[in-house]
Amino acid sequence: MTGSSAVSLLSLGWNEFFSAQLSSDDAALAPGRVVADHGGRVEVRHEGGASLAAVPGRLRASGAAPVAGDFVLLAPGRPDPVVARVLDRRTRLSRKAAGRETAEQVLAANVDLAFVVQGLDGDASPRRLERYLAAVYAGGIRPVVLLTKVDLVPDPAPWVEAAAGAAPGVEVLPLSARTGEGLDAVRARLAPGVTAVLAGSSGVGKSTLVNALLGEEVQATAAVRASDRRGRHVTAERRLFLLPGGGALIDGPGLRELALWDDAGLDAAFREVVALAELCRYRDCRHEGEPGCAVLAAVEAGRLAPDRLEGMRKLVREAEAQAMRRDAGAAAAERRRWKAIHREVRRGRKRGWW
Repeated sequence: MTGSSAVSLLSLGWNEFFSAQLSSDDAALAPGRVVADHGGRVEVRHEGGASLAAVPGRLRASGAAPVAGDFVLLAPGRPDPVVARVLDRRTRLSRKAAGRETAEQVLAANVDLAFVVQGLDGDASPRRLERYLAAVYAGGIRPVVLLTKVDLVPDPAPWVEAAAGAAPGVEVLPLSARTGEGLDAVRARLAPGVTAVLAGSSGVGKSTLVNALLGEEVQATAAVRASDRRGRHVTAERRLFLLPGGGALIDGPGLRELALWDDAGLDAAFREVVALAELCRYRDCRHEGEPGCAVLAAVEAGRLAPDRLEGMRKLVREAEAQAMRRDAGAAAAERRRWKAIHREVRRGRKRGWW
């Protein structure tokens, strides 16, 4: 696939982090950025335009397949170029893969901002917001909270206050893609070279926001169900869009499940609780009734909301359980590896190889 207008690597978000990964051996390879994943092939924008590139099976088998936002090096191929290498990622937004599999699923790569989107038509939830922020911080990304559909509520101030309470130190921007309210504030954070990703449930207005920022209908949208205010999956793939005023935006299917992959973002998501915990009498205090617990004292004094502490406890328990599953999975994989080695040794002895 070719024919899209040529762009500079800088406008795609290329910087010294990526150029430093190149060597003289890469001179024959063309750098570009993945804008969409189509399964066995990815759509890549580069200085020559756009191409569909084949993804070798070894990359998918090793869990290193490129996703939207990745920078890749393309090698010539027939009929399509081939992804020769996926460059190291600066940041990532990921989760535990849905279902029973114990694996990390990277949703978007090399993003600077994560717009955590909640709709004011019944979707907004401080506890869900905490979960998303923990995932965003874990990937090294700066979050901004977007409260959409403010035209549906008489006064957004209580919603803004609740979101700010669940996201200390994070910008909270109310907006309406339908009326245009707040869109300029979003555009102001999408400077040239900046990449943002939209993260939120189905039906919160992510694709409508993309259409409003691009000034054209590029993403399909659908109304939420009136019975339960839940959205329907309309966007089928994650895609990176280049914005008219510079910057890039990644949109994708709404997430019905966002299980944390690890606990790397919890301290940042609950920074005020962590600060209080430094004052606890015991270093290993779990804030569950221990004497001298500064966190529980703050709850009793009204300086920390009980729901905030309970939200942290829930995510900590989830992260601990996930760590146990991850360790068990790694141990099982190691056992399988050694069994395979022993089989090869026995086979070699029978055949007289050594």
